Amino acid sequence: MDSALVSDASYLPDTVRTAVKILIVGHFAVGKTTFVGTLSEIRPLRTEERMTQAGASVDDLTGVPDKTTTTVAMDFGRLTLTDEIVLYLFGTPGQERFARLWEDLARGALGALVLVDTARLEQSFAVMDLVEKQGLTYAVAVNHFDGSPAYPEDEVREALDLADRTPLVICDARDRGSSTEALIALVDHLVTLDSETP
Repeated sequence: MDSALVSDASYLPDTVRTAVKILIVGHFAVGKTTFVGTLSEIRPLRTEERMTQAGASVDDLTGVPDKTTTTVAMDFGRLTLTDEIVLYLFGTPGQERFARLWEDLARGALGALVLVDTARLEQSFAVMDLVEKQGLTYAVAVNHFDGSPAYPEDEVREALDLADRTPLVICDARDRGSSTEALIALVDHLVTLDSETP
């Protein structure tokens, strides 16, 4: 899947002064690759490989039986916010066996957007632990899949044990507007916390 907005300008303009690294994280098959591709203004870098029988014992396809590929390193995309600010989006692999790589990708990140699926919410706990262990500020986006159960926000918040001020939004990783709103929730949260720091 190509980016929804592929810019003719492959290189950043000379006016860019600030680059911000943002992680897009979540459990296996939650939509991270799709999310990065939907928002990237350049053709996203993807490290997807076909799933093989060798991974059958570690890649749980419950709820996603049609999945045939998986990210084995990262996804990378770019989104220019203003003439001076650019976001670099790093999608992390979702399987626990890639946790070491995930920790390397977290270095230098300003924050993380955690994608979750209400049909497999329990798979989010390990990811949330990694985010908190790295000390990253984060927002949570429920990636709404067709057929996934819809729960009231307070129930999702309680199930994930989210702090009251942690943003929680609903998004569709396939939709540019919806994905943008999820990213804005994270950026607003980062800006708010920064303005409160003495």
